[in-house]
Amino acid sequence: MSENNLMADKLLKAIQEEERDKTRGHLKIFFGYAAGVGKTYAMLKAAHEAKQRGIDVIAGYIEPHARPKTAALLHGLEVLPSKSVPYNGITLREFDIDAALQRKPQLILVDELAHTNADGSRHAKRYQDIKELLYAGIDVYTTVNVQHIESLNDMVASITGVFVRERIPDSIFDQADQVELVDIEPQELIERLKEGNVYRESQAKRAVNNFFTVENLTALREIALRRCADRVNILTENSRIKSHGDYHTDEHILVCLSSSPSNAKLIRTAARMANAFRSDFTALFVETPAFSAMKAEDKKRLQDNVHLARQLGAKIETVYGDDIPLQVAEFARLSGVSKIVIGRSVAAKEHLFSKPTLTEKLIAHAPNLDVHIIPDTTSPHVSYYAKKSKGIRRLVFSPADLAKSIGILIATTSIGFLFQKLGFAEANIITVYVLGVLLTSAITTHRIYSLISSIVSVLLFNFLFTVPRFSLEAYDQGYPVTFIIMFLAALLTGSLATQLKNHAKQSAQAAYRTKVLFDTNQILQQEKNQEDIISATSRQLVKLLGRGIVFYPVENGLLGEARTFSPDGNVLDNSCLSVNEKGVAKWVLKNNKHAGATTDTLSDAKCLYLAVRIMDRVYGVVGIVIGEQPLDAFENSILLSILGECAMSLENEKNVREKEEAAILARNEQLRANLLRAISHDLRTPLTSISGNASNLLSNGKSFDEDTKLQLYTDIYDDSMWLINLVENLLAVTRIEEGRLNIRASANLIDEVIAEALHHVNRKSVEHCITVKHEEDFILAKIDARLIVQVIINIVDNAIKYTPKGSHIQIKTRKQDEHVIVTVADDGEGIPDELKPKVFDMFYSGANKIADSRRSLGLGLSLCKSIIHAHGGTISVSDNIPHGTVFTFTLPAEEAQIYE
Repeated sequence: MSENNLMADKLLKAIQEEERDKTRGHLKIFFGYAAGVGKTYAMLKAAHEAKQRGIDVIAGYIEPHARPKTAALLHGLEVLPSKSVPYNGITLREFDIDAALQRKPQLILVDELAHTNADGSRHAKRYQDIKELLYAGIDVYTTVNVQHIESLNDMVASITGVFVRERIPDSIFDQADQVELVDIEPQELIERLKEGNVYRESQAKRAVNNFFTVENLTALREIALRRCADRVNILTENSRIKSHGDYHTDEHILVCLSSSPSNAKLIRTAARMANAFRSDFTALFVETPAFSAMKAEDKKRLQDNVHLARQLGAKIETVYGDDIPLQVAEFARLSGVSKIVIGRSVAAKEHLFSKPTLTEKLIAHAPNLDVHIIPDTTSPHVSYYAKKSKGIRRLVFSPADLAKSIGILIATTSIGFLFQKLGFAEANIITVYVLGVLLTSAITTHRIYSLISSIVSVLLFNFLFTVPRFSLEAYDQGYPVTFIIMFLAALLTGSLATQLKNHAKQSAQAAYRTKVLFDTNQILQQEKNQEDIISATSRQLVKLLGRGIVFYPVENGLLGEARTFSPDGNVLDNSCLSVNEKGVAKWVLKNNKHAGATTDTLSDAKCLYLAVRIMDRVYGVVGIVIGEQPLDAFENSILLSILGECAMSLENEKNVREKEEAAILARNEQLRANLLRAISHDLRTPLTSISGNASNLLSNGKSFDEDTKLQLYTDIYDDSMWLINLVENLLAVTRIEEGRLNIRASANLIDEVIAEALHHVNRKSVEHCITVKHEEDFILAKIDARLIVQVIINIVDNAIKYTPKGSHIQIKTRKQDEHVIVTVADDGEGIPDELKPKVFDMFYSGANKIADSRRSLGLGLSLCKSIIHAHGGTISVSDNIPHGTVFTFTLPAEEAQIYE
């Protein structure tokens, strides 16, 4: 069964991917190894060919190169006007994505895939513009050079000496529907350059002498050819996987993240390895106590490296600990990592007694793993991990911690004097000072305080408690050894206490965040409606992040009203609900991608917006207020997990709601079928009787005596009244089915309502004794009198129908607390106990008669139950004493208003 379910899931996923491919636009990249190889020219030629095939083509943006042959190919193509963007006193021409989406051609040309958009644009990068076009179902032709591929950036830089800042993720290149390599010989490209067909003359001379050398171009061409071949291999492998099942590899590449500038090179190297091995790729960050002291610029660089790793397809993981090599080795062992990529500085050991480097420790902890060490050839920079290993970092002394340290030293010295007066040995005084250092480590924020406390403790002990007293001299030859041991013991215990405190703090933080995730899962399982799910999720996000949250539910494909939640319980800043902020949320809903603060899309927003989604179905948009401190990797991971839990809960709630609606529709359809079946049988008899009696009166009326005529008229009247009552019940049932039973409640005297009902009961009521008894003269009920009249008619008619002539029917009313209680009792044969639960069911009729027998549709009591429940009351049936039946129902009472 599980295997069948797995196959069904795979089939469903394949169908969903196929459906997305049908609606998504197709991307074709014209790929070259350098400027001037003819990418734009080839793209324009392909555009003309597409136009000749009848495809709607426009040129969205073509880079204005001074190349006559290329410019000539623009003739005959519709050109989308560029958008002018002011920047530092000049005007820049940019691709107008909004105009392109509004025009929505079948195919659009957008040059320079790796271009960086001007500040204030919707997206930071042009490839993001193109992704939005593809998502809108527009095919795109574009161009890019090999040096702009992210994973190849440092490799190209090592060849050319030029570090390219405009780059695209490898996934954009690999997921393109078609890549056309535009290739010419390097020597031919140099000739083009010299002829001025690539750059202007002044630029061309510099290019030939620097970048455009035969050696450089040959190397770049080789890299471009190899990258295209790798892409073909990936596509072939993916096709094989789809045809023959999942591809399994034992390789798992792990790269360590840090704030070092050279870390980007490690990430790219690891990404190329993962691509070559077709393996899993993980980027690991070890957060130590040093993280809180990291400079803002280092944190920014770390976030950039995390973003780079994520762009290259890495799964980001965070662990906590003070021993970085041990944490990396343990994670690798538990996660099945086969290869670790780590950097090493080119600097040699400073001296013979230097500690082992981080790399050496990692190799020692993970002897069975392949550790790939990438030399750091960048300018010297002390990374986050290096700072950690150097020991004491930049310190700002805290007055509070200094006061605590001094207070502990005073207290321990006072205890030392007490011990000395009591004649205790010096070892006890030393122990007190060691305990003081231990306490200092526990209550201060930095280990420097325990170090200072250790030194001062030794000096105080020497000055105050050794002979000669009040002097730093020591007559006993063993005292220097005692001082050293005392200092080392104090320092060691202080360091251990500091480490334990930091570990406890990290563990508590990690445990707290994990607990928030687990609690969210349990809480959401208990919530049953959309509003409760949204509130619970938002409260958990506030608890996790300590930031304001804006939640937009999605209703019928549109953003609903925003729900705001703040960590301090106050109203969230209105700027988070501005038109611009909501515009970002709408973009996230439309494109199913995150945007806003800390992203490359609409980055001027105050909040980071993420879709609450499952695959392509978006159930809400969450905005997180981002201040100066962005989310760290672990917070982001827990955040995404919580949003995933929320999406699943919202989907389950929607499925339950749709299932209930479907059940109601099915029930209504069944009711309609039963009604039609019942009516078609039951109406025939009274209609036949009416038409027959009327025909007799018309044909033989003069020959009938008065008694016969009166009987015929009476039969016609009875059948007509029965039909009228049936129609009233049918109309009421229809309104209930369609949810249109509107209660127009107002204050009514219950005796007047009963009197009105008795005017319309069955004509055979004269054959019974009907009495009405009110415990109070004036009983007011807040009811819809028209509907309650119908209830009383149905119950009384039911009593008339099922009791013999001459039986007694009594109606009583009384007021009890906030309710009016009405009882209708008869002294007939009564209802058996086993049938009492069924009397209010639709189409059920007493005396075991089927629902569609003559004059017994079984609608009356069911309708009574619906009307009473709509008034907020109850209805029940019980036995009358000594025999008979009692129907009891309650109605809301209304207090009489007395005006003087």
